[in-house]
Amino acid sequence: MDRLQFEFTMIASNDGKSNTLAITSISTEEGKCYVLPDELKPVIHHKYIIKLNTFSKIKNSIKKRYQTRKIWIKLDEDLKKTYVDEEGNMQFLDQYLEEMSTKQARDHDDSLHQILEKLIESTSKKETQHNLKHVSEKFIIEKFTSKNPNAVQWIENFEKECERFNLTKDETRIDILRLFLEKSCLDWYSSMVIKLTVNSEWSEWKDKFLETFQNRGWDMVTTAFAFKYKEGLLIDYATKKERLLLDVNRSMDPKTMTDLIATGLPGFILNKLNRDELNNTTALFNEIRKYEGMMFKRNSTLVKNSTFPYKNKTNEKKPCKTCESLEKGIRYHPEESCWFKKNKNESEKVIKVKNVNNNSIIEVDMNTEKKNE
Repeated sequence: MDRLQFEFTMIASNDGKSNTLAITSISTEEGKCYVLPDELKPVIHHKYIIKLNTFSKIKNSIKKRYQTRKIWIKLDEDLKKTYVDEEGNMQFLDQYLEEMSTKQARDHDDSLHQILEKLIESTSKKETQHNLKHVSEKFIIEKFTSKNPNAVQWIENFEKECERFNLTKDETRIDILRLFLEKSCLDWYSSMVIKLTVNSEWSEWKDKFLETFQNRGWDMVTTAFAFKYKEGLLIDYATKKERLLLDVNRSMDPKTMTDLIATGLPGFILNKLNRDELNNTTALFNEIRKYEGMMFKRNSTLVKNSTFPYKNKTNEKKPCKTCESLEKGIRYHPEESCWFKKNKNESEKVIKVKNVNNNSIIEVDMNTEKKNE
């Protein structure tokens, strides 16, 4: 017996948390297979195997749990005394090894293959899920919510991103779609999983998506066309309106889009632009950035005036109440300097003086009559 075939397998350790390299079986050149007891399988017990030059290559070949390699090893004196006794019986330490029949060996190999297939399948699923999440982070589309104005355009962009990363399987697209839905859209996805399942065709999912979220009204169109500059940076307004217009019609020609964005600018800015030189939105954006400083000064002046509202109110002219009470019309002048108020006061004084004088005359006449009596 010049050589033996050792089957090396990465098995779980006793705690189940780590891996241990083990020798699970030994085969002879005659085709006989012998199994080692569980407690003697770890390779740490096989000191002469560990000393072999090929052992490092064996370790590098088996890194994942349940991976296996069958290696022929030429027997030197130490190995021969360790695994074969003088009569040719297979042994290890103080035990004779159990011989497996051909059927048992085949069943043993089949069970190992089944375990390996299940492990590879579960591992590939985990790796696929991990890879999908990793790939989704590279997608250059925003997450979809029910507030998104254009579901048709969004789903088309989603399909293009899937093609860019070679995600062609229907099941994969359906699975990764979940990572780009938010809020109530996730509830819709959960309902579709129950109705259609993730194993259905992508085209069916796409049709249901558009039936649910496609906007068929005019709100999106009127909002995009009527959007105008109110405050802030001009470039912020321009890029925002460009996005709104693209949501309405992504094939709109550049000149028309440029005109629509420009018409929403303040009038005094619009009059400074040369329409013939602005053939696309990039040229428009470069041009309006020249007037950001002008808008900043204008907005600062408006803020300054609105900061002192009470000062402006004190300077407002109010109608004279005296003129209103005397039915002299609405006149705007200080009430204390009103001409009608002065005349009114003087006339009241004259009336009082006359009353006093009349009373005095009456009193004198009455006293005179008393003396004559």
